Amino acid sequence: MTERTAPLIRCEHVEKRFGHKRVLRDVSFTVAEGEVLSLLGANGSGKTTLLRIISALVRPDKGEVWLGPVPLSSAAVEIRRYIGVVAHAPLLYDRLTGLENLDFYARLYDLAEPQKRIEKLLRTMDLWHWRDDAVRTYSRGMSQRLAIARALLHDPPVVILDEPDAGLDRQGVQLLSELLAQLRSRGRAVFATTHNLEHAKNWSDRVFELRSGHLHQIEFPDRIEH
Repeated sequence: MTERTAPLIRCEHVEKRFGHKRVLRDVSFTVAEGEVLSLLGANGSGKTTLLRIISALVRPDKGEVWLGPVPLSSAAVEIRRYIGVVAHAPLLYDRLTGLENLDFYARLYDLAEPQKRIEKLLRTMDLWHWRDDAVRTYSRGMSQRLAIARALLHDPPVVILDEPDAGLDRQGVQLLSELLAQLRSRGRAVFATTHNLEHAKNWSDRVFELRSGHLHQIEFPDRIEH
């Protein structure tokens, strides 16, 4: 990987405990501009907890996270405009159409003339044909693709994806891979969790695994770095 500028995500010595269980132990990593980092781990390993900490939804017990130059411990709620998040819940309104959902979120973000942005994202995620259908009629994969479009609507520099490949068919995974390549080329920092090692290897610059609360980098001997 080529030399990059200062990281857009910086996580230093983060720890988190729930009751007597230490979920995260001294977790440190960075994600630079134009980099995709993926995180693997078994259910209950702490992947979602770490994602929620980086998303400013949960505070760590120890350590600090920076988004760009801003430490989350002292950041205002406006910092969430800096990030786009896809979580397990798609945060979509079933009775609204795909187009109406994105229009609603565009209004929340106070986007000026969002129509072109909405159309571009719906076409990118191969949902334009179903833009006027209620989301309750969408398949799980279609809803997931719309949730990704929602997260990218305000063009955030930091993108956080919790199992974005969940529920996607082969075409959906291909669309996601192409989208991540576009985000990389545009200098976005992407932090993604997944259960699929092959997906992580294909779309990531670096891959880590959470085991017993500790972060371990996975090396791929057959990968040639440029």
